[in-house]
Amino acid sequence: MKYITLLGLCFLCFLACETTPKHETKQEALAYSKNRLNYQILPKQKEDKDGLMFSDQGAWFAYGFSDFMAINGFSGPFLMTQDNGVWASKSLANFYLKDADDERLLNFQKTTNTSYSSHLEVLQQNKRIQLKKELVFLSSHTALQRFTVTNVSGEAITIKPSFNSYLFNVFSEIKVNDNTIEFHSEKTPAIGYLTFVDEKIEASSDAVFYLANLDSKSIAPQQSVSFVIAQSFIFPEYDWEAEQKRIQTIDFDAVLAARKSEKNAQLEALVVNRKPQFKDTIYAEVLAKAQLTLQNNWRIAAGEIKHQGLFPSYHYKWFNGFWTWDSWKHAVGLSYYDVALAKAQMKQLFAFQQPDGFILDCVYRDTLIEPHNTRNTKPPLSAWAVAKIYERDTDLEFVKYMYPKLKKYHNWWYIKRDHDQDGLCEYGSTDGTLIAAKWESGMDNAIRFDASKILKNTEDAYSINQESVDLNSYLYAEKLYLAQLAKVLSISEDAKRYTDDAEALKTRIQMQFYDVEDGWFYDTNLDGDEFIKGEGSEGWTALWANAATPAQAKAVKTRMMHPDKFFTKVPFQTMSADHKKFDPLQGYWRGPNWLDQAYFGVKGLRNYGFNTEADQATIQILKGAEGLLKAGPSIRENYHPITGEGLNAHNFSWSAAHIIMLLM
Repeated sequence: MKYITLLGLCFLCFLACETTPKHETKQEALAYSKNRLNYQILPKQKEDKDGLMFSDQGAWFAYGFSDFMAINGFSGPFLMTQDNGVWASKSLANFYLKDADDERLLNFQKTTNTSYSSHLEVLQQNKRIQLKKELVFLSSHTALQRFTVTNVSGEAITIKPSFNSYLFNVFSEIKVNDNTIEFHSEKTPAIGYLTFVDEKIEASSDAVFYLANLDSKSIAPQQSVSFVIAQSFIFPEYDWEAEQKRIQTIDFDAVLAARKSEKNAQLEALVVNRKPQFKDTIYAEVLAKAQLTLQNNWRIAAGEIKHQGLFPSYHYKWFNGFWTWDSWKHAVGLSYYDVALAKAQMKQLFAFQQPDGFILDCVYRDTLIEPHNTRNTKPPLSAWAVAKIYERDTDLEFVKYMYPKLKKYHNWWYIKRDHDQDGLCEYGSTDGTLIAAKWESGMDNAIRFDASKILKNTEDAYSINQESVDLNSYLYAEKLYLAQLAKVLSISEDAKRYTDDAEALKTRIQMQFYDVEDGWFYDTNLDGDEFIKGEGSEGWTALWANAATPAQAKAVKTRMMHPDKFFTKVPFQTMSADHKKFDPLQGYWRGPNWLDQAYFGVKGLRNYGFNTEADQATIQILKGAEGLLKAGPSIRENYHPITGEGLNAHNFSWSAAHIIMLLM
């Protein structure tokens, strides 16, 4: 009997394989991304930032869903190719449909919007037709949209399709060429193209409107007809002719299947490799939200940008660039599912490395919009990122490429940011301003810098008059990571030197920055004999770096887990909740929970064996942060530690990257 059952099962499997559509594959992990972010937005003006947008493949443009009856296309695109992001139109491809009697066919009673990390789709229906709209990215330059009309009535329908759009004031010229409409702007070298694939059009346009009529088609009952368009925005360093040929030969189903498979593999790499204690579905879903957040901030090389990487947030106009320590953090998060992008992210800022080893704070595609910031750098976490990437794929060539650059950057700190040459570094600036020196810490207005002064080291190097525990903890960790990388490259002299230097620095961190009475690590003055009090998240950086003694770590853990101090609704915020200057709504670094700092705290606990507390904190962070575990809301720049309210920028990359780190 069991043999008959086995044969029957085999036969059923055979039938299942035979009846599976040729482009369909099993996409279990992809389902976690379903509707994780709410892309509902109909822009009221070109600068509208009231909603989230979907993009992929590193494109410099993005889309949303529209629920406005007069719009039958996807919202946008939102163009990051010019200014600091503007909408081209409410919908650049508004689909319009009439029957043979000029009756409008697109009055729908029901609309269902569905998003995945692979694509967007909309299903609409009335008594006569069903309209399915799908959007998927073909490449970094082109998004495909397919409009499928199905006759759900009992008699044949002749349809007269057209596309049109009223444009915002972003283009200086619109041209019609055969089956393509071109969009030119004086604000960007990128040119837009709207291609009607395999369709003839009769089109007209002016500066703010176009209309493209397509040939009429007859649809029998229960039959369908599809229209595919391609929206491209391409910078001059890329080949439009090659992209055009690619568009002309596309198989929409094949492109969609490829994206589903690609995203499923990425999400599978995350959800399968979660820590065992985070196997609930909610944690798989928040990982999918994190992956989507990083995807929507992904941009290819263009203009001044030499390598692809991530914005901190496309949603906030001043974050349309690439920051240094953001990049290191993004790269570690990316390394869990997209090593190639993680490597490119690391190369991005190092492409701008100065001869003395200095790394710029941030760089931009178009310096006419905003210049690169050369006034300061950011905390040294680059060797950590490279080492974590190497753990994923053991690419020796990548380490060979990065190692000498990492060494130069590490040495730069001791040459340009050690005012008294005592082996302990300070944050500072290149232009002598205190504000840039505070920026260099990454914790701009933290209370530890309230009484700081700036000191001159050399003509292009200045230091704050205090030695910071987090900076020197990062440098300690960096020495150990550099030693690891040196061993990989068989550079034994470097490996020994960095290991020995790290051991000496660890002792100094334990001796100088730790206050026995308070059980906390603080910054000190240059002489190292006076603490700069005020418990902040820098106090657990020594635990993250493994630079504290077990006794010190235990004391710090006790304060971290105190509900009046750091174990709040969203634990491990940037300063203690019982401090008189604690003010999350007014202080950017005076109380909000930044998920990078929270992660450093959790990882610090794990380093010293406090795994129960680390698990408890991780769960409370994710559940306490408003909307983080819900479908729809974006991942925020930071969170109010007492109320859980999301604060500042939406769709924030390093928050997403550290959610991945917390759970993996």
